[in-house]
Amino acid sequence: MTSVTLRNVCKAYGDNLISKNVDLDIAEGEFVVFVGPSGCGKSTLLRCIAGLEDITSGDLFIGEERMNDVPPSQRGVGMVFQSYALYPHLNLFDNMSFGMKLAKADKAEIKRRVDHAAEILQLGHLLERKPKALSGGQRQRVAIGRTLVAQPNVFLLDEPLSNLDAALRVQMRIELAKLHKQLGCTMIYVTHDQVEAMTLADKIVVLDGGFVSQVGKPLELYHYPQNRFVAGFIGSPKMNFMSVFIEEVESDRVMVQMANGKAFWIQVDGTTVTKGDRMSLGVRPEHLVPCDDGDACIEGRVLVVEKLGHETQVYLELEGVDADFIYRQSDTLSIDSGARFSVGIPAHRCHLFHRDGTACRRLYQEDGV
Repeated sequence: MTSVTLRNVCKAYGDNLISKNVDLDIAEGEFVVFVGPSGCGKSTLLRCIAGLEDITSGDLFIGEERMNDVPPSQRGVGMVFQSYALYPHLNLFDNMSFGMKLAKADKAEIKRRVDHAAEILQLGHLLERKPKALSGGQRQRVAIGRTLVAQPNVFLLDEPLSNLDAALRVQMRIELAKLHKQLGCTMIYVTHDQVEAMTLADKIVVLDGGFVSQVGKPLELYHYPQNRFVAGFIGSPKMNFMSVFIEEVESDRVMVQMANGKAFWIQVDGTTVTKGDRMSLGVRPEHLVPCDDGDACIEGRVLVVEKLGHETQVYLELEGVDADFIYRQSDTLSIDSGARFSVGIPAHRCHLFHRDGTACRRLYQEDGV
């Protein structure tokens, strides 16, 4: 295993700049996830690390060696693609050993590595089968095993679970977490699914339009987003936002007034806030509480109720809020569309954002962060 370092890396196709001034430090043995919406440049950045795309400017280091001009085969990386890309006419053993056979490796070493990878991935009893006889999850494990056999210093995984159904995605997510813990190798994983990012990553890199929007541990991004984009992207359902008026400002707290006239103090850095400003207040659906437990209460008309069994999600239409306002409660809730419904806002769980999207630093200390 080894580290990966990017310094001011840019990637452009003609005049179209995809990756913009990316600076990253990925430590040995870290599981790092690149996450962001489609078209944000996460797969392109991964391919630049693999050497499948040339870097337009900047520097890439794997370990201590600058890799900008080093061919992909000499970088010590292994890549698992979204498509399994297995040879249909070869059995699993031959699929997993194909690269080593091309390199004319010793037969005994090939068998040792394939058997070891098959044992880790629970494929030992399937090595004589061909891909058509396997499930989607098994085929993806074969693709991972092919990379594992090559013994790379860095694993690169480009949305490897996106072709699987929901149940298999959960199962394979757990298998990947186990694999990383067992191997202790450096892994860089690309996904648009923020649930995968939150559950797998030691560190998350959120990309937005080619720029790195924020880097941090999963709970840091969840509880302390540095901008509105990260706040809205990390978390499911996404964070609620509403326009508020700034009534009073102190260095360690700000009083906000909602559209219904209710005002309350929130614990944020007030040094960049001006009295009289219009700003955005953010609060997550799962942090909303019954009215009696909140610092302020809001009421709206119920648009949709999603009863999921283990939880209920209520979509509300509120005054002064353009998008649906979501309340999330564990267990079941008896309420119908069209009814009036009230929820409480806990001040210590609120976020505050400037008009340009930057966040005021939260001062409340969350447990476990």
